[in-house]
Amino acid sequence: MSKLRLSVAMGNYDRTRPLVDGDVQIDGTDPIYMLLSPEEMFFRAFRDVAFDISELSLSSFAVKTAAGTNPYVGVPVFPSRAFRHTSIYIRTDRGISNPADLQGRRIGTPEYQLTAAVWARALLHEEYGVKPSDITWVRGGMEDPGRPEKIPLQLPADVRLESAPADTTLSQLLERGDIDGIVGPRAPSSFERGDSRVAWLFADPAHTAAEYFRKTRIFPIMHILGIRRELAEQQPWLPMAVCKAFAEAKSIALARLVDTSACKVTLPFVEETLRGARSLMGPDFWSYGVAPNRHVLDHFLHHHHAQGLSGRRLQVEELFHPATLESYKI
Repeated sequence: MSKLRLSVAMGNYDRTRPLVDGDVQIDGTDPIYMLLSPEEMFFRAFRDVAFDISELSLSSFAVKTAAGTNPYVGVPVFPSRAFRHTSIYIRTDRGISNPADLQGRRIGTPEYQLTAAVWARALLHEEYGVKPSDITWVRGGMEDPGRPEKIPLQLPADVRLESAPADTTLSQLLERGDIDGIVGPRAPSSFERGDSRVAWLFADPAHTAAEYFRKTRIFPIMHILGIRRELAEQQPWLPMAVCKAFAEAKSIALARLVDTSACKVTLPFVEETLRGARSLMGPDFWSYGVAPNRHVLDHFLHHHHAQGLSGRRLQVEELFHPATLESYKI
């Protein structure tokens, strides 16, 4: 019997490399892997349903699921996670010294519905009392002008969302002082260059994020893995096969990280950072599966709906193929 030929789009991570390198196989399949940037993956996946399996924006996935128009069904594999305390950048010459000072400001964002922006707005609202309606949001491309929202949105009436000039990027607006800050998954180029006029809102975002985790036990999920819904219906064995393979690949990546005989990452203090993460978050700090992540997903879905992005309040189970909601035990 021939194996199922699949196109798989995902990021080039240590936790996905064992799949690309052939160390791990998705049972019964012959996959073609494409290692793409999030922007390209998400654009092609949601505009053209270009891939059989794709890493997807959790926010876009929720928008589509709530509307009943999602061409993908999810499996509880989370290729990208990040504390978004590092995603809020400010001008240092505007008197912004704490989150409350963002009220009444003009803040840029590449797309209002980006998962990173949803988590950042949830953080500002829940932890610091700054509501999305307290800020004027300016949408545009971070480094390339004219970036559109991938998915049409119907936002609450009190949310002020403007478009950047068609020929201007958010980074340019920030450097010129036309906006007071930026919320997004990538750092603006001025920050990367070390411009003293641009800084993180939180002076020590790693420390602030660690305190947030101690309080909430939330490690934010950015991306979900999706399988074309039609394909999953035709091949009901496939969702669990995908879950199994990606979990095995992640286990291999972590085992390699633990082996400190020679550093696997081009970064100092890897062993110390790993020990610190496990001390704070437990041994399975980058967990897959619904059960260990239900509180994270439920928190996100609550804020996603409250921010006017999902037309109805989704339940966690609605995101995933039924076969992936539980697994076998020995």
